[in-house]
Amino acid sequence: RNFDGCHGSRKYTFHSVRGLTIAGNGGLEQLELREDLPLPELRAATDVRIRVRCAALNHLDLFVLAGLPGASITAPWIVASDACGVVDAIGPEVRNVAVGDHVVVNPGISDRTCAFCVAGEHSLCVKYRILGEHLPGTAAEYLVVPSANARIVPRELDSAVAAAFPLATLTAWRMVHTRARVRRGERVLIWGIGGGVAIAALQICKRIGAEVWVTSTSDAKLARAKHLGADHLLNTTRDDIPAMVRRETGKAGVDVVIDNVGEATWKRSVLSLGKQGRLVTCGGTSGPLVEMDVRRVFWNQLTILGSTMGNDEEFDAVVRELGDGRLLPPVDEVFSLERGRDAYARLQMAEQFGKVVIRVSSS
Repeated sequence: RNFDGCHGSRKYTFHSVRGLTIAGNGGLEQLELREDLPLPELRAATDVRIRVRCAALNHLDLFVLAGLPGASITAPWIVASDACGVVDAIGPEVRNVAVGDHVVVNPGISDRTCAFCVAGEHSLCVKYRILGEHLPGTAAEYLVVPSANARIVPRELDSAVAAAFPLATLTAWRMVHTRARVRRGERVLIWGIGGGVAIAALQICKRIGAEVWVTSTSDAKLARAKHLGADHLLNTTRDDIPAMVRRETGKAGVDVVIDNVGEATWKRSVLSLGKQGRLVTCGGTSGPLVEMDVRRVFWNQLTILGSTMGNDEEFDAVVRELGDGRLLPPVDEVFSLERGRDAYARLQMAEQFGKVVIRVSSS
């Protein structure tokens, strides 16, 4: 949508952009489809502009909508962190992508100058920001990001699958490979199968050759997880998870727990671990404050690991998997941009298995 106008003797053209935005913190009523957003411009010589085809939601988006402590948004705030699309414009110093390339976006933006960035640990950057949380997000027709955050993917790859891939898979990859260092034959417990990170962690662990236990309140989700390779299925509404794990492992426990639930599961995570077990966490969807018996930690010599997103090397690794047709995330449902509130409602109900995707444009 182009609008021509004049200012004195100077003619200009304004290109409006459609996007899903937040008018303010609160409930679903705060979500608005805007059709008058400005076309984002390249700000640096290394920037790229992407014509977004699909964006994907994460649990983070519900937190941003409700309001995060210490975080503020400026209306109209564009939502979502994940995206895939086609490169529309590039800065003069961009070398890794070209106009017309199909790309996915790493949602984590680092300054690339701090000591952590120089050491290759971009997600530990002192100025680290995530699209949709600290910066305007991806659910708009156009998006500008540093070229270092874009990676080329095959043109034939389904846009919904590509958009569903980056944040969850990158997060799970770092948790499983870099932080917990899961090895073939180890036992891994993954809480809350059905969410993007949990599903990606299951897929990655099975590629390694681990024995995987998954939990859910839904037998239907557990059945779908079995098709993805889960070895043991635990329903948290009727199963005592630590007791079941210890019974099935001859009291040995699991080697690794993948936990992004936090408050509601932490104590049971620690009880499920065997000696020298590792608990790795990337979030606390049920709450940030946890309780545990420290005696079990030191007596069994447990390791507690935090993990957030990933660095360039890890992003390259997961994009190679995507390009080769591996670790493809299941897509729960695809919504049009006009049905953005319905997409959020679907995520809010926590009934999805896989990612909720918003189709931003078809061209």
